[in-house]
Amino acid sequence: MLHERIDVDSPLWDQSTFLGRLKHFFWVTDPRTCTASDTALDDAKKLIELYRIGKEPPGTNQEQIIYAKKLYDSAFHPDTGEKQNVFGRMSFQVPGGMAITGAMLQFYRTSTAVVFWQWVNQSFNALVNYTNRNANSDVTTTQLGVAYVSATASAMITAVGCRTFWEKRASSLLQRYVPFAAVAAANCVNIPLMRQNELIHGIDVYDENGNKIAKSKIAAAKGISQVVISRIVMCAPGMTILPIVMERLEKYPWMQKIKPLHAPIQVVLVGCFLTFMVPVACALFPQKCSLKVSTLALLEPEEYNKLKKSGLEIPEYVYFNKGL
Repeated sequence: MLHERIDVDSPLWDQSTFLGRLKHFFWVTDPRTCTASDTALDDAKKLIELYRIGKEPPGTNQEQIIYAKKLYDSAFHPDTGEKQNVFGRMSFQVPGGMAITGAMLQFYRTSTAVVFWQWVNQSFNALVNYTNRNANSDVTTTQLGVAYVSATASAMITAVGCRTFWEKRASSLLQRYVPFAAVAAANCVNIPLMRQNELIHGIDVYDENGNKIAKSKIAAAKGISQVVISRIVMCAPGMTILPIVMERLEKYPWMQKIKPLHAPIQVVLVGCFLTFMVPVACALFPQKCSLKVSTLALLEPEEYNKLKKSGLEIPEYVYFNKGL
């Protein structure tokens, strides 16, 4: 039995600071957690549930609880407690993202390759966006389909359009930035569409004690916009710095002799960037996002009036899960 109990429903580090959030996301997005079996994940969830009510097995130590929490936080949705698809977890962003981004950066010279890898990337992004949404807002199959098709189309149009426009006008280095332009454009379409129900109907907002007190479309818009920014920041260094690195490296004779290795080299280098950028991007904004009630009163007076009529104490801030 532990002498000092920890709050398994809260991060181990202070989330009001960037450093605290960074430590938390380095911990929770650890790619090694993706290799944990379903049995290990289910056991971790069971241990957390038992610990939450003070009925964990005798002899359970703090290290076991912390590791169980790591597995639980990395694999189960914070809103529903449901196990997430392994390919949609933020902990899979490094292995999944490095393979796809590396391929996009390597195979940009033909329209066919550009279209194919943008399709692969947007399929992956759609799964990640859906998996990490605010799960209190349902989304229909039709809406998912529209979001997927729209985001994929926007990425392909941007990529092919940039490539066509730049093909004879731009240097070979500038042409390498076609994938980043396409990914940034698609993120601005994919995430809002994938989470459109939040924008249409609003999301639940809570007081500091976790009591649901209202629904807010403004909160949804704030959370989604922060996620869009985070996703672009996440891929930006790898997709903007690597083209310069590869452009210079490919001029060396020794590099020209190992052309079949160019793609694997880019994949590994992207992985190095993502290992740091996934937690950095996730840590830019608190996952438990806040909104001033005065903003709610100004922009959503109907919801504010409902709150006033409810007889509940009106807090200065409301809180919500912005998703990842």
